[in-house]
Amino acid sequence: MRLVTYQSDDGPRVGGVRDELFIDLNQADEELPATMRELLALGSGGLERARQATVTGEGFPSGSVTCLAPVPDPEKVICIGLNYADHAAESGVDVPSEPVVFNKFVSSVAAHEQAIALPGESSQVDYEAELVVVIGVGGKNIAKKDAGAHIAGYCCGHDVSARDWQLTKPGGQWLLGKAFDGFAPFGRDLVSADEVPNPGQLNISLRLNGETMQDSNTRQLIFPIDELIAYLSRVCTLAAGDIIFTGTPPGVGMARKPPVFLKPGDTTEVEIENIGVLTNSFVGE
Repeated sequence: MRLVTYQSDDGPRVGGVRDELFIDLNQADEELPATMRELLALGSGGLERARQATVTGEGFPSGSVTCLAPVPDPEKVICIGLNYADHAAESGVDVPSEPVVFNKFVSSVAAHEQAIALPGESSQVDYEAELVVVIGVGGKNIAKKDAGAHIAGYCCGHDVSARDWQLTKPGGQWLLGKAFDGFAPFGRDLVSADEVPNPGQLNISLRLNGETMQDSNTRQLIFPIDELIAYLSRVCTLAAGDIIFTGTPPGVGMARKPPVFLKPGDTTEVEIENIGVLTNSFVGE
């Protein structure tokens, strides 16, 4: 099942995807909530009802509305750094013994086909294709063996990064370098976990203006998703709709010789096997 959030006259609404149609799930089944976070909090029972409503509900053309990020208002945007073995090698750093964790602000969230403003404060904005995990039922101290029950689904994500802020500011401003407005696009679709039986075996790539810059597979993940969920939930209670950016493969602009940074007029496409394509354009601030 594929889910989206779209903008309606009444605000954000959650929809199911059937071919080229969107189905307003709350209109198809009034017992279903109208927002993604409320739907995900219902767990597997709610998702099964959403699946049925997607099959039976009356649809409308997907192109007739504007898509938002699948979860436009996550409680937490959690990101993992240096989580691909081939990217760690590219960066010339040792493989970390524990996950490297940072976060972005909710104001960083952006949608598929949304234009992202390149901040005037940075001249080194980089691209990073990432697999995004969306939490369904939340929890604290989740055991690794139980982590799958807390995953609602997966999205394509793009961890846009201002390298000059991240790496050259006093103390290294990882948070601020990663958290400019619009620096966390993900979507278009949230693909339910049952349709991605092995998230550790997915081809992942990024194209910049049509040229492939990153091309790897999630088998290169140093810390797999179940381990990340167990680790993170030891520190904070994970909530329905929380998103986890799981790391980027090699080929980032910073590591190229000469470096390649994003500029106004650029378009990126993040493609992940079985999940889809996330497209964004970049404009001057």
